[in-house]
Amino acid sequence: MGSLEGRLALVTGATGGLGKAVAAGLAREGAAVVVVGRSLDRADAAMAGISTLVPDARLEPLACDLSVQSSIRRAASDFLSRHDRLDVLVNAAGVFRKERHVTPDGLELTFATNVMAYFLMTNLLLDPLRRAAAIRNANTGTASGRGWALALAPSRIVNVASRYGNAALNFDDLQTAKGKYSYLRSTPPTMLARVLLTQEFAERLRGTGVVANAVHPGLVKNTALLQDVGGPFRWVTNTFGAPADKASDTAVWLATSPEAAEVSGKLWTKRQEIPTPGMGSDPDARRRLWDACTRLAELS
Repeated sequence: MGSLEGRLALVTGATGGLGKAVAAGLAREGAAVVVVGRSLDRADAAMAGISTLVPDARLEPLACDLSVQSSIRRAASDFLSRHDRLDVLVNAAGVFRKERHVTPDGLELTFATNVMAYFLMTNLLLDPLRRAAAIRNANTGTASGRGWALALAPSRIVNVASRYGNAALNFDDLQTAKGKYSYLRSTPPTMLARVLLTQEFAERLRGTGVVANAVHPGLVKNTALLQDVGGPFRWVTNTFGAPADKASDTAVWLATSPEAAEVSGKLWTKRQEIPTPGMGSDPDARRRLWDACTRLAELS
């Protein structure tokens, strides 16, 4: 019996690469997995692939264009119409874009998908995450809702991020509207933003039975993520990167292991906590980012 038997997980970006490998890993651990794809056809195709790896996998498709806030809201509403609890949320979707694109919400596409989707989807699913933790911990026989029992069976939020190098957020230009656009300018700050949002979620969820951690999976071979970019970066990734199933190990570990139940707000790689230097250690930056995302998502 897997460690997630009887649990429910939702994985964004689950139609290929790292996200699909994470979904397969969680299914292998016994979780029922909601496979989020841009369309039901893409989600169904991913589920067929996962089922060949995990024949007894329990899978459910969910369509969502993560660059569009109305689609995220519809997907969350669709999920909530069928489920009142969620044990594991893995945000694994992301984009690299050579050119600057603007979404129907008027947001730059990379920022919309890599940052706003994580922020909005997670906020919309906090109630079922909290509820799952409360149900599990009530079953331990403790009435207080705090203390050692809460650490035994938290709900987990796992955000796929990255070491962000020397990246910093320019709060006057979060969406790379000024100057010449390139994925080298637009993408690294979104990885920093994911780390900062993970820290802020961890702080806000302290004591609720929900933990949030970020993971740096390293380079992943043959990912569709780099299709638009191509060039030397894609060659290096495909040459030196790890296969998706290996790269997914720490994300699955964060979602399942007893050790990871006791920590929140950290960045991990190879099952080891790693530092978050520069702006990644600045609580004012993470609060400023949270406030900016709250405004852009029109959350009260």
